[in-house]
Amino acid sequence: MRLGYLHFSRFPVQRKVIELPELAGKPFVLVEEVRGQQRVACASTSALKAGVRPGMTLTAANALEPSLRHFPYRPEEERRALVGIGEMLMALAPGFQLSEPDGLWFDAGAANLVKGEEGLCAKVLALCSELGWRGRVVVASDKFTARTLARYGARRMDVVPEGESAQALAPLPLSALEGPEQTAFAALGLTTLGEVAALPVGAVTARGGSAGMRAHARCRGGDETPFIAEVLEEVLEERLTLEWPAESLEPLQFALKTVLDRLCGRLGGRRRAAVRLNLTLKLDPSGQAVVPLTLARPTAQSKMLLDLTRHRLSDVRLEGPVAGLILRVEEDCEDRGQQLSLGDAPEGDAALEVVLSRLATALGEDSLFMASLEDTHRPEDAYAARTFRPPPMRRGLEGELLQSVEAAEPVPEVLHERPSRMLGSPTTIDVEMTASGELLAARLGGRKRRVTALVGPERLSGDWWDERPYSRDYYRVHFEGLGQAWVFRDARDGRFYLQGLFD
Repeated sequence: MRLGYLHFSRFPVQRKVIELPELAGKPFVLVEEVRGQQRVACASTSALKAGVRPGMTLTAANALEPSLRHFPYRPEEERRALVGIGEMLMALAPGFQLSEPDGLWFDAGAANLVKGEEGLCAKVLALCSELGWRGRVVVASDKFTARTLARYGARRMDVVPEGESAQALAPLPLSALEGPEQTAFAALGLTTLGEVAALPVGAVTARGGSAGMRAHARCRGGDETPFIAEVLEEVLEERLTLEWPAESLEPLQFALKTVLDRLCGRLGGRRRAAVRLNLTLKLDPSGQAVVPLTLARPTAQSKMLLDLTRHRLSDVRLEGPVAGLILRVEEDCEDRGQQLSLGDAPEGDAALEVVLSRLATALGEDSLFMASLEDTHRPEDAYAARTFRPPPMRRGLEGELLQSVEAAEPVPEVLHERPSRMLGSPTTIDVEMTASGELLAARLGGRKRRVTALVGPERLSGDWWDERPYSRDYYRVHFEGLGQAWVFRDARDGRFYLQGLFD
């Protein structure tokens, strides 16, 4: 099995800079409580240059760098962020396994779909870069080789061919073993993994026992540790605790973007699209506000969701500052994507979707509806009001094929066009006709209106097996001062009825 390993140098520091961009280039540390003392768990590059080191007390770190800022280290948030990256990579890899606190393995078996293993590595790094992550990735035949080269190797992207793991590991320092075994090997004067691999197996086993034997085998590319894919959560949810309570929408901008980027990355990896979401704002000192988000079209696009969320929050009045937020997907569906023709751009559709989503979210799901075709030819029953969903885009090859089929079936366009405003039930109208049966005028809107143009008839009949059979001759009539209307003459009683109006 071919495996990839994605490593992030000082992962908690990168995560904090993504959440708070103003920290870029500034000295700061993440601290945790150890035996009643605040100690440094991770430090930024600027803090390291000032002499701050993991493990020292916060007091000592502040003495080295007076402008040092500190934040709590929360392992559960680091894990959630890693899981989010792993789910995002599922668009390229079938599964992943965490390697806390700063990396993960992923199944590289689908590399042939993205121009081989080098192409897979490039795609992985590109996806991470879009969200602000800087990583290193290695593909190899065993977990130890992939992880060790990603952590201690010199290359940002590397592929180790089958059977060449020992050769790739040989130059790495002994510290790459990251275990108590390195102390025993160091006592022998060894400095690299290649020197460990060159030792006789029997001598290593005799002196180091089973632990020494496993370390020796790994240095020779013989790691047999199984790959166990992470079990995915059924409910997609992202949460973030703010370092300082936000009293206005502006401080929430970066927090919202971070949470939405993670959530949409996970949706994209699962090939799912959000339909309904709930944004829960944790208030300081207590309480919460729940903001529902309803989408006009299912989507996994972070930018559109961010625009909708900003608009929705601008109308929400809170009883206190926001201390944290939780974004949860209440309903999702399969995301089949959208194929664009050459030169097409989705910006126009995205703008429309934002407007429609805003309307649905602000006024309620039932306030925005569309006509859905029903399985009947009777005009007044041929459609019903349904929750609005924009029609599928006929673009790309599929759209061209559909258009060619439609073009092969010529129809009288004027007659087959239906009015945009259809009456719930046809209304009788009084008409004036010539002796030969030609329509001259009709009384509509409380006044007599002359007919200036007329097209038809189009005969519609059916439901003879039902209690309400119909047989009608439809006309598209242009009335003076009113515009175009859809009128029919009922064969049962000979009277004229108004069916609808054209815009």
